[in-house]
Amino acid sequence: MRLERIIGLLCAASISVALASPSFAQDKTVRIGAVFPLSGNAASAGVHAKAAIEVAMDIINNAHPEFGNFPLAKNAGLAGLGGAKVEVVFADNQGSPATGQNQTLRLITEEKVVALTGAYQSGITLTASAIAEKYGIPFVNGESVAANLTERGFKWFFRVTPVAADFAKIYYDFLSDLKAAGVKTDSVALVHDNTEYGTSVSSVITSAFKEKGQTIALDIAYAVNATDVQSQVLQLKEKKPDVVIMIAYTSDAILYAKTMQALDYKPAMIIADDSGYSDPSFIKSVGKISQGVFNRSSWSVGPPGSPTALIADLYKKKSGDELDDTAGREMQAFFVLCDAIDRAGSTDPAKIQAALKATDLKPDQLMMGYKGIKFDEKGQNMLASGLIIQLQDGENYVAVWPKAGAEKTPVLPYKGW
Repeated sequence: MRLERIIGLLCAASISVALASPSFAQDKTVRIGAVFPLSGNAASAGVHAKAAIEVAMDIINNAHPEFGNFPLAKNAGLAGLGGAKVEVVFADNQGSPATGQNQTLRLITEEKVVALTGAYQSGITLTASAIAEKYGIPFVNGESVAANLTERGFKWFFRVTPVAADFAKIYYDFLSDLKAAGVKTDSVALVHDNTEYGTSVSSVITSAFKEKGQTIALDIAYAVNATDVQSQVLQLKEKKPDVVIMIAYTSDAILYAKTMQALDYKPAMIIADDSGYSDPSFIKSVGKISQGVFNRSSWSVGPPGSPTALIADLYKKKSGDELDDTAGREMQAFFVLCDAIDRAGSTDPAKIQAALKATDLKPDQLMMGYKGIKFDEKGQNMLASGLIIQLQDGENYVAVWPKAGAEKTPVLPYKGW
């Protein structure tokens, strides 16, 4: 028995050495769940989100010293976990809040993911993050801007992106600058769908403008995934607002562009609230008849050879498309999540949560044009910021405001086709 015990102890010691060895550590994987619309009307956005996260995985799992100060780029894998590789388990929310909720539950209970990201549409992020909160799993969101997402008292939800209030201020300041230059911006119309995203953002913009003394002249709501928006476009044509702010997902944004052309309606100015207007499928489908549309963004490619330009090149090789603002914000959120896991040195959700709370990234550590990333007590990035871009050059957006970061000057009126 004594000999058997000694042999057993030796075997146990051998196993312990193997577990602690670098080769074992490098074989380990950290499983993260990603919930996006990979089918349905928003599938294009989901497919591009998946491509963005896969590019980020390559940068994290393989050494990329050319990315300078980017966290996780210099080493292969997560150094804080002995070189462990990141594995992402993707789930299709199908554009449905209920499906997004169920898929999040599956990722947590069956796939055993240690953290989550997603879910594009604010209404689905709302339900998916509620499941993560219930199970005590960190959920990092990069793209959903509905104001109420960080007003629920959640402890496990973190949002990297600027939110509706940030962009409402950007719209107002942009229009104020144009007005000072002699552009007519007194009458503003809002066009939005009836989802959590559309109703929340339109409400925030209305309130923000009212605080500045400007009333929204026209508010047009419509059913998401519309098949006919002629009546909405005719309302705009009749009222003739100086500015139309469009809050729409991809299929609706495409339909509005085609309907405006069919009814020969060209407002003097269109400002898009990102979303469908940033989707590469919108650019491919109706970009040539939407020339001059303004859009909000936090993404800029940067000069050749810069980390952002290198990321854009990797993304285009992966997806075949240019990196858009939405996919960029999703990629940034994934980097933030993985950086927190690396700093935590653990896959324990509570330790990841603590690392996320301690996040303090500087501009030169980011791929997006934020002033930094630091979360407040509600889980909102306090340093998020944005700019205005315009579709001027065929199928390419260029930065036009604020002036300090502009590539070109704004072109008015809206050209369309």
